[in-house]
Amino acid sequence: MSLPVPTDLADPAGRTDRPWSAELWSLMEPIYAEILRHPFLTGLSDGTLAPDAFVRYLRQDGYYLRDYARALAVLGAKAPTGADAAMLARHSAATAEVELAGHTELLADLGATADVEVTPTTRAYTSYLLATAYGGSFAEGLAAVLPCYWIYARVGAALAVAGSPKPAYRQWIDTYAGKEFGVLVEEILELVDRVGPHLGSLEKERAHQHLLLTTRYEWMFWDAAYTDERWPQ
Repeated sequence: MSLPVPTDLADPAGRTDRPWSAELWSLMEPIYAEILRHPFLTGLSDGTLAPDAFVRYLRQDGYYLRDYARALAVLGAKAPTGADAAMLARHSAATAEVELAGHTELLADLGATADVEVTPTTRAYTSYLLATAYGGSFAEGLAAVLPCYWIYARVGAALAVAGSPKPAYRQWIDTYAGKEFGVLVEEILELVDRVGPHLGSLEKERAHQHLLLTTRYEWMFWDAAYTDERWPQ
């Protein structure tokens, strides 16, 4: 599927009072709409998703979350204030401990283990996140990690309206629709809107490009689990 890519990366009106998060969401929204229509997510909500696809997703997400926690830790080392560094360190720890523990619990409930080969999409996504966190500016890294926060919160809220007839799927939905995860997302968005006004046009454009790529990777991650993506033999 060819996803829509906004071409106007700057605010055409040249405004400085527009929260950066609003600019970023305007770039993410067309891809997010495709994510919501993906059969992996509609299948979570109506219960038609094959359990094997859900297991594949959980296994890959276990690998992803470990590297995502590392990316957050690296980003914290570049944070503009000590309070921001502490927040990102806390988020990194929550990712490595709380989210991974929830995935392990779900896999056990489904009679599955976490040991499996990392897929091409998982490897590409995590490699890109780590490379951006290490090699890019703080704002670039922040933009790269943002879609995982924001899209999961939006997906969780959207799917929570209908719930799911499958307990495991409902547990997953409730995690990302829950208040605890929502607090993390609000914290990161507050940081985004503090950082945005201080960026030059070139750094902002680079950040937008990272955001678009990781938003596409979010779509690809669910699609890889749904289609049983594998390495060529």
